[in-house]
Amino acid sequence: MMMEPLSIALIGVTVLASLGLAAYAGLKAFRGWIDFKRLELASLGSDPEYSNAADLIEIADLKERIRKLEAIAAGIDP
Repeated sequence: MMMEPLSIALIGVTVLASLGLAAYAGLKAFRGWIDFKRLELASLGSDPEYSNAADLIEIADLKERIRKLEAIAAGIDP
């Protein structure tokens, strides 16, 4: 029994369309995963513990402590 050419073409088009939809869905999921990872990495960089402002505040605090210790060592009441 031989299949008609129209049936073969219809099966081929259906298979190609299904494969195309599966590839599109996989690509969309992969792009979503990449965006998620980018946001995750960006949030690590914006952590206040590691920001420049926090570093500057910590340095200013350390300088103030050093001034107080120097004043104590020199016999001056801070």
